[in-house]
Amino acid sequence: MGKNLSPLGQLNIRKSVLGLTIGAGAVYLLYKAIKTGMKCQQPLSTSSPTCIARECLGPGGRTWLQEDLLPEASSVGGPKGLAIERERHGGDSGELRRLLNSLENRHDEYTKGMILHNITRCVYLLEAEASACTPDDIMLVGSMLDDKDNSVKIQALNTLKAFSGIRKFRLKIQEHFIKVLELIATIWDSELHIAGLRLLNNLPLPDFVHPQLRRVMPALMEILQSDYHLAQVQAIRLLSHLAQKNDLLYDILNCQVHTNFLNLFQVKQPGSLLFEVLVFAERLSEGRNTPHYRAVKWHYNEQSLHEALFGEKSRLADRLLALVIHPEEEVQIQACKVIVSLQCPQDIRGRSSSCITGHPCFNSGE
Repeated sequence: MGKNLSPLGQLNIRKSVLGLTIGAGAVYLLYKAIKTGMKCQQPLSTSSPTCIARECLGPGGRTWLQEDLLPEASSVGGPKGLAIERERHGGDSGELRRLLNSLENRHDEYTKGMILHNITRCVYLLEAEASACTPDDIMLVGSMLDDKDNSVKIQALNTLKAFSGIRKFRLKIQEHFIKVLELIATIWDSELHIAGLRLLNNLPLPDFVHPQLRRVMPALMEILQSDYHLAQVQAIRLLSHLAQKNDLLYDILNCQVHTNFLNLFQVKQPGSLLFEVLVFAERLSEGRNTPHYRAVKWHYNEQSLHEALFGEKSRLADRLLALVIHPEEEVQIQACKVIVSLQCPQDIRGRSSSCITGHPCFNSGE
């Protein structure tokens, strides 16, 4: 049959056969590589101090600590399986306690970070064991905030965040509030900012930290104006909460901002950030319109947040009108709320028809 084909046809057949051969060979080599890799997995060992912090995958892709894979770790003579399964059936794996005890020993930075990471995981997964922890355990984790390595600080912040979901530990964690603020203000690391701000946003705000908050306000404003979206969202959430505190409102409004601050209100910004920025603007507007705040004649510097948002030269109105037709509905609604708050002070909010042009930003007829 090949003799009847033209030379070009014979060449195409040879290329096809060659391609199939190469493809089959590649599949076989890939199979051999996977099989060899499975056979050459590193043997388990408990001699290293990092053993307790290292994870292995069990059946179905579930995560086990190496100790759970060792028969000698079980009091009944066999592997213990997933700690979460044991807790579901009323058992106590002791896994979280072993990790906390291990954290008391001297380790290198990598090992401490891994131990803290696994403590965080256990707090989220093993509710009963986490609730059985003590204030001393919280202090132990909090002491890791003084570590010289930023990655250890970040893991400690994540662990405290996990523990903050348990009500009885919140007061103890609040004792580290000032330390966390200090880290956020003095270390320019986006991951640390995210971890620290997530922790602060998950805690009640104690009055004794207000003086420290005033000192770190410029740092929070810088994070808000940075290019790290997740850090910006966490910073604006904290600032929005602080804006509801009467004794902190002026400090926020008089805080210096960049000349391009209103870029945060541009349509191109992520919807999640836009929504939080608009909530912040609404709370500032409402706060400055309260009778208590209006009773005092405040003075603001020219580069202040107040002048950027509410000053005579502010272009906030233009940005808000553009956001009214934003693709995301929650951004549209929040933009309308800010417009209403600008036009109507709280004491006459119910008479909206009398304050349609109550704000200088809207006096041009827009």
